[in-house]
Amino acid sequence: MKHLFVINPAAGSRDRSAEYAAEIRKLCGGRGLDYRIAVSQAPGECRRITREALLTGEEYRIYACGGDGTLNEVASGAAGFSNGAITAYPGGSGNDFVKIFDDPQAFYDLERLLDPEEAEFDLIRCNDDYALNICSVGLDARIGTDVSRYKRIPLLQGFRAYAASTVVNVIKGIAEHYVVEIDGERIDAEQTFICVCNGRFYGGGFNPVPQADPADGLLDVLLVRKVRRLEIPGVIGKYKNGQFAQLPHLVRHLRVKALTIRCDKPTPVNLDGELRMARTVRMSVAREKVRFFYPRGLKWQAPVPAEI
Repeated sequence: MKHLFVINPAAGSRDRSAEYAAEIRKLCGGRGLDYRIAVSQAPGECRRITREALLTGEEYRIYACGGDGTLNEVASGAAGFSNGAITAYPGGSGNDFVKIFDDPQAFYDLERLLDPEEAEFDLIRCNDDYALNICSVGLDARIGTDVSRYKRIPLLQGFRAYAASTVVNVIKGIAEHYVVEIDGERIDAEQTFICVCNGRFYGGGFNPVPQADPADGLLDVLLVRKVRRLEIPGVIGKYKNGQFAQLPHLVRHLRVKALTIRCDKPTPVNLDGELRMARTVRMSVAREKVRFFYPRGLKWQAPVPAEI
């Protein structure tokens, strides 16, 4: 078994490469493990490093050292490989995917990560890319992909960065026209945004679908109809806390394997916080899975939905 630590020095508010390396050498060296540290030098390199390691056919545990964008790249590189398992060793500013676990802080403890258990998780296929956590189109995508601009501003961390991005993007405009083909239905209308969940948390603490399950073979989709500016604060409050059922006149929830979104112009698409642009967005549960390991004893399964 080999251990590969893929460090993204651009994750978070500062470069933590030296801190990561010191802890890795101390614990892995102390255990006599076969390990290697690779530091990304450019966007997309975490994906390349992961894929090249797994193409050797050797058994790997791969640690995404950074934030959700780093984990996205490592997951994309590992998609479909049976000889590699991945995890998050957090150091970014969001680290939202691991919040599905009952003790997310355990992922910061490398000693615990070296004694893991494992699950097989779905991936979202979005055009030519993969996402592990959450994708979105529309206002939500503009907000989510702009958050990184604000996270490096003092006092604008976590949800505050998301709130700042929300204010700016609401001013730019709320709804756009989309044609959504989903579950045999064609929906031609203005939408504020469309959120597609495999995981449960994003945006520094938003939990739009608390029952989303990354291992159930389905995507939880929220279609949010055109919202008036004065409604935005109330809608965001309920959306953030997974209370979309209280907004039946605005939000529709579907659980599907695939959907297609057709846009009038190139539109921002959010993939785990990473920005893509597209006029046609095809999302589905990917054929490929990913092995995900986590500190022993943690629970990640979605809560049982409450009776309405």
